[in-house]
Amino acid sequence: MRATLFLCLVLFAGCQQNHTPLITIKVASEFRDQVKDGRLLLLIHHNDQVEPRFAVSDEVGSAQVFGMDFEDHPTDQDFSFELDTFGYPVEKWEDLPDGEFHIQAYLIPYETFERADGHTIKMPMDQGEGRQWNRTPGSLFSLPKKVQWDGIQGLELVLDQANPPVTKPEDTEFIKHIQFKSDLLSEFWGRDIYLGAHVLLPRDFEENPEEYYPLMIFHGHFPSDFSGFRTIPPDEDLEDTYNARFGIYGYEKIQQQEAYDFYQQWISDDFPKFIVIEIQHANPFYDDSYAVNSENLGPYGDALTYELIPHIEKEFRGIGEGWARFTYGGSTGGWEALAVQVKYPKEYNGCFAACPDPIDFRAYTSVNIYEESNAYVLQGPFRKTDRVGKRNYLGHVSAMLRDMNHKELALGGTKSRSGDQWDIWQAVYSPVGEDGYPKPIWDRYSGEIDPEVAEFWRENYDLRYIMERDWSDLGQDLEGKVHIYCGDMDNYYLNYAVYLTEAFLESTNDPYYGGEVLYGDRAEHCWNGDPDLPNYITRLRYNTMYLEKIAKRLQATAPRSFDQKRWVLKKTK
Repeated sequence: MRATLFLCLVLFAGCQQNHTPLITIKVASEFRDQVKDGRLLLLIHHNDQVEPRFAVSDEVGSAQVFGMDFEDHPTDQDFSFELDTFGYPVEKWEDLPDGEFHIQAYLIPYETFERADGHTIKMPMDQGEGRQWNRTPGSLFSLPKKVQWDGIQGLELVLDQANPPVTKPEDTEFIKHIQFKSDLLSEFWGRDIYLGAHVLLPRDFEENPEEYYPLMIFHGHFPSDFSGFRTIPPDEDLEDTYNARFGIYGYEKIQQQEAYDFYQQWISDDFPKFIVIEIQHANPFYDDSYAVNSENLGPYGDALTYELIPHIEKEFRGIGEGWARFTYGGSTGGWEALAVQVKYPKEYNGCFAACPDPIDFRAYTSVNIYEESNAYVLQGPFRKTDRVGKRNYLGHVSAMLRDMNHKELALGGTKSRSGDQWDIWQAVYSPVGEDGYPKPIWDRYSGEIDPEVAEFWRENYDLRYIMERDWSDLGQDLEGKVHIYCGDMDNYYLNYAVYLTEAFLESTNDPYYGGEVLYGDRAEHCWNGDPDLPNYITRLRYNTMYLEKIAKRLQATAPRSFDQKRWVLKKTK
C-alpha cells in the first residue's frame, strides 16, 4: 500500500514538473485591430547586444525560436503561448539549459489572397522592405526582457512596438526609381501587384535625346536603392569596424570607395553608355521571385520580361530588342541570370551567372533529389550520417542541412512561409498542393524526399536538364551566351551543380555552347570570375567586370545599323 502511494506521488510530481510552460503575450490596445491571422514567435537569446529577432541564423550561436500559427484570433484576447511547439536550434523546451536569457515576442501578420487558380491562402506580404520577416513594417514585437530561465511559468510579454514604414529613395540625376503595376501578377494574386526597379542612366542622358542604349539587368536580392554608385568621395570619419564575413577592418570605407570609383568611370568620356537596372520583385514568399513563372508565385518571368523591361526601355530609351539585353548577378541573381536566358533565349543576348543557386538538382546543394530518399542523412546499413549544409574555404562545416531547414520550420511552419532560402526554392519550383500552398519537396522535419515533386522540379526548373533535353531547339539561341563562375569552395556547395552543368555544356555540338565556365581556387560564395582580386572587392564590381565580354558580344551580334563606337572598349580585341 505504501509503495503504491509513493509511486502515485512520484508520478504526480513528475507531471507537475514537466507541465508545459504558458507564456502570456498581450497586444497593446492600439494594435489589437491589426491582429487576426499570422504567426507568433517567441525568441530567446543569450546576448543583450543584439535583439533576439536579429539573431536567428544557421550558425551555432543562433538565438532560440519557437513559433505558432493563429487564425481568426479574437481582438479582445491575449495569446497563450505554449512551449510545446517546435523549436530551433533546440527542438523541445525541456531541453533548453537554465540560465539568464533575453526573451522577445514577435508577431507576423498574414493577409488573405484569393488567387486566380482558385486557392485562398494566408501569407505575410512585403511592405516595401523586401519581405524581411524581422523588419516588415507593421509587424509587432515586444522589447527584449531579461529573465532567469528555469522552466519558467507566468511570464508576460507585451507586443507594444511596430516596425516603421520604409522610406522610399528619391530620384537623382543618374538614378531613377520605377513602380510599375503588373497586369499579369495582379490577375494571378487577385489584388494590385507592383514591380519596382532602380535605373542607372548614362552620362548626358537628357542632353542626347537621339541616343538609345543597351540594357544591363543586375539580378539579385531585393535592393532598397541602386547599389554601388556614389557621387561623393568616401566619408573620412567612418570607423574601421570589423567585418566578420571577410575578416577585415574598414569594409564600409572600401565599399564607398568602390562606389565612388564606379561613378568616376561612369561619367568619363571613354566609358561605354548603357542602362543598368536592379529589379524589385518581392512577393509573399520571399524578397525575390527568381524571375520565372511559377505555380505558387505566378507569372513573374513573363511580367518581368514582357511587361517591366519593355516599360523601362520605352521610358529611358533602351534599344528594346533581345540582342541589346544582358543579364548578370550572383547567388540568387546568378540563378536568375541563367534561368531567364534559358527560359527566354531570344529575349537576352548573354548571361553572366556567378555562384548560382543550384542549376542541376542532382546537386541541390549536397543532395541528389532524384536518387536519394532523404535530404538530411546519408543512410548506411548500420548507421546514419548527417548531410552537410554550410562550410568555409577550408571545408570546416558550420551547419548541417537539417539545421538550416529546421530553422525555417520554426520560423514559418509547414507552408513555406518563413521568407527564407529553402522555402522560396520550394515555392518557386513546386506544384501547388491541395491546400493551396507549395507541395513540399521533402518533409521539412524528417527530410524524406517526395519523388513526384522532384520530377516536377526536373521538368520545369532544373536548368541543366532543360538545356540538355531541349538543346536541339535551344542550342542555336544559347550559343555564345552562357557564362558561369563559381568558387570551388562555395559555402553552400553550389559548385557541385556547376561541375555537372559544365560537363553537359562541354559535350554540346551542333552548336557547341561557346561560352565559358570558370572556377575560383578555394573561393567561397560568391566568387564571380576574377582570379586575382579577393571576393570582397569583386562583388562590388558586377557592373563593370563583364563589359569586355559584352562588348565582344555586341560587336558579333548587333545589326549593322547599330553604332558600336561607344561599345568598343580599349582592351577589346
